[in-house]
Amino acid sequence: MNNLTPFPDPEFLKDFLDEKADFYNHTDFIENDPIQIPHRFSLKQDIEITGFLAATISWGTRKSIISDTEKILAWMGNSPYDFVLNFQEKDMDLFHHNSVHRTFNKEDLNEFIRNLSRLYKKNDSLENLFLVQEDETNFYHSLQRFRTEFFKENQIHRSTKHVSSTYKNSSAKRLIMFLRWMVRKDRKGVDFGIWENIDQKHLSIPLDVHTGNISRKLNLIQRKQNDWKTVEEMDLVLRKFDDKDPAKYDFALFGLGIDKEF
Repeated sequence: MNNLTPFPDPEFLKDFLDEKADFYNHTDFIENDPIQIPHRFSLKQDIEITGFLAATISWGTRKSIISDTEKILAWMGNSPYDFVLNFQEKDMDLFHHNSVHRTFNKEDLNEFIRNLSRLYKKNDSLENLFLVQEDETNFYHSLQRFRTEFFKENQIHRSTKHVSSTYKNSSAKRLIMFLRWMVRKDRKGVDFGIWENIDQKHLSIPLDVHTGNISRKLNLIQRKQNDWKTVEEMDLVLRKFDDKDPAKYDFALFGLGIDKEF
C-alpha cells in the first residue's frame, strides 16, 4: 500500500483501522516485542515491575530493549517483586554492567529500584499511583502525579529524564504504552488488563516518530510535533471510532509502521 492518500471517508478509515488492529493484536505480536518480558510472569507485581522497566527503556531496537531488560531481570534473580521489596544499596554491586540501556545507566537503575521499593512498601500495586480522577478524561494529570510521587525523595536526580512530564508537553510514549499493557482488557492475550480501577476508555496512543508519521499519512492528525497536544488531537478522532477502547488502534498504527508495504 505505497503512496497512500488520506482516507476521504471517516467510516472507511475506521473500518480500515479496525481491520488492522484486529490483525496485529495477536499473540504472535508478543514474540518480538518488549511486552514478552512481563508475559514471563504470573504474579501481578512481577508483571507491573518488569512492564514498567521494559517500557522505561523502550527506545531503539526491540531486540536491544529485550536483551537489556533481561540483564536487569538476571540481576534480580528473575524475582523482581521480591528483589524490589528487599532491595539494599549493596545489591548494586552485583550488577556487573556499566550500562543498562543506552543513556539509562547504573545510577538511573539504582534510583528506579530504590523508588519502586519505597512505593511497593506503601502500595500493593502501582495502579494506585495512576488513578484517573472523576473529572479527568485522560492521563495528563495522572502521569504528572505519578512522576512527582516516584521522584518524591530526589526531584533533581539525573534519572528524572527517563520519566516524561506531560506538564512539559511530552507525549509520554513509554508511560502510555505501559498503561496500555496494564489497563487494556480483551481476549487476544497481548495486553494484561490486570488493573481493575482504571477505565480503558481513558487510554491514548503511545505517540512516537513512527506512529506519528503513519497517523499523518492517514490524515488522523495535522500537528507536526509528536507531543501531548498531538496525543489529545488523536484522541478526539480515535475515541469517535471506539469510545470504549481507543488504544486498540495502537496495534493498527504500530503494525502499519513496521509493514514495509505501507
